[in-house]
Amino acid sequence: MSIALSEQEILRRESLQQLRALSINPYPPEEYKVTAFAQEITDNFEKFPDTYKSVTIAGRIMSRNIMGSASFAKLQDSTGRIQIYLKRDDICPGEDKTLYNTVFKKLLDIGDYIGVKGYVFLTQTGEISVHVLEMTLLSKSLKPLPVVKREEDGTIHDAFTDPEMRYRQRYVDLTVNPEYKQIFINRSKVISSMRDYFNLQGWLEVETPILQPVHGGAAARPFVTHHNTLDMPLFLRIANELYLKRLIVAGFDGVYEFGKMFRNEGMDRTHNPEFTSLEIYVAYKDYNWMMAMVEECLETVTRAVHGIPVVQYGANEINFAGPYEKLSMYDSILKYTGIDVSKMDEAALRSTCKDLGIEINETMGKGKLIDEIFGAKVEANLIQPTYITDYPIEMTPLAKKHRTTAGLVERFELFVNGKEIANAYSELNDPIDQRERLEEQLILAGRGDDEAMAMDEDFLRALEYGMPPTSGLGIGIDRFVMLMTNQSTIQEVLFFPQMRPEKKAKAVTADDFINIGVPAEWVPVLNKMGFNSIEDLKAANPNKVFNDLGGMRKKMKLDITMPGKDLVMAWFV
Repeated sequence: MSIALSEQEILRRESLQQLRALSINPYPPEEYKVTAFAQEITDNFEKFPDTYKSVTIAGRIMSRNIMGSASFAKLQDSTGRIQIYLKRDDICPGEDKTLYNTVFKKLLDIGDYIGVKGYVFLTQTGEISVHVLEMTLLSKSLKPLPVVKREEDGTIHDAFTDPEMRYRQRYVDLTVNPEYKQIFINRSKVISSMRDYFNLQGWLEVETPILQPVHGGAAARPFVTHHNTLDMPLFLRIANELYLKRLIVAGFDGVYEFGKMFRNEGMDRTHNPEFTSLEIYVAYKDYNWMMAMVEECLETVTRAVHGIPVVQYGANEINFAGPYEKLSMYDSILKYTGIDVSKMDEAALRSTCKDLGIEINETMGKGKLIDEIFGAKVEANLIQPTYITDYPIEMTPLAKKHRTTAGLVERFELFVNGKEIANAYSELNDPIDQRERLEEQLILAGRGDDEAMAMDEDFLRALEYGMPPTSGLGIGIDRFVMLMTNQSTIQEVLFFPQMRPEKKAKAVTADDFINIGVPAEWVPVLNKMGFNSIEDLKAANPNKVFNDLGGMRKKMKLDITMPGKDLVMAWFV
């Protein structure tokens, strides 16, 4: 016998069958026309009461208070919760009272979707409510929701707070913790306001391939797949940069794309292997112009989300109104370590890393070593929006050489609260220089650097046709949304973050319970009590289990011998 369902799940399936026996479809196919929403009614009823003399709303039952021939319940729709009032003779005006006495009182559960028609009124306690005249079951839930109790003063009991459960079952999380919906509403505002800003400038939103024959445009380890028809390897894109530049070659003045990127790397509080990036390329511009544009854009977005350019992130108040501080890569290291690395060769950089206690390996060249020093000693100090500019050429194979300083490129990264959220270049448009830079990347790959860029011959061919001076920008949308919503982990701003495989409970049989001394006739009783594995049982309180067995025997009217307390205690040894 396979044990899989809890007592609640069994009871809900029994209710499902009873509903069908009453000729009630638990999952009706027809449209249910909603005319009002909970928040709208709450906000406007007292100002415009005549507007709500007839309303139709729909949502989940989140609580019930049954009082004989009349009941109250809380209904939750996409905007919030509202109280509904059901009176038996109103929803059952004829002789047949089944809809109220049987369906509502006995066969519906918290979590079920219903639709109701009626009128809005104020209760004697002053609560805005819907007096129900018609009720329709829209969807029967077969799994019980976690019980989260909310007091009038806002106090929450038994909250659904386990992060792994919340991220893995986001559909439950956002049902019982609806306040988290605002994170994703604000995420949408970030993207839509940024899109509006770009469109206002006349730049074109485009789409580029996700499956790419060459993993280019960034230094990262790709995901590899295989195309059966073409019999060739393909890579999930690590960046869309090289395709967007091809479109600048094609004659577009400005192109941008919001898209998913995929990097086969570690996972932590700020990294997910699948993430959203914004990349934009504008012809005839340079990285100085891009800095000014970014300041204006991010201030515009912050105002769209919060109404002001300032956001609270943890203990820090971050101001996105420009101008932002600017520090060169070398100057930032000098400022926070007192060490000038600008003239160091690879050997000196390795020695410096050792002195600073920074872990490195033999595959790292000059660029990677400088980046390690910067990441370990500088990043955490950059709280207010700060541009780090003018990177060593070894770190950035796709950026144009600095116009005045040899050995550097025209690049900036924007750091906020110690994290990089934007990266921009004066784009390299010299095809010969670009080939040489990519050849240097091949040398690093040969040394074992699995993040080195690959050679993309078609991209080089495109550059040989001529690309105008261009500035490009990439923004990590997920990290920026973390800042906009005061969240410390990337998982909080992703609907469905990547998770480890869910541990499946071992299939348990009645014999497993019998083997630890449970009499066979008591195994179904334990199952009804919610014990579907030996682990579940042994994690419980033995005395409580013993007392609950007596209660279940009485409740279920079982004509079986009650196990002695010593026998029950032995199950937990």
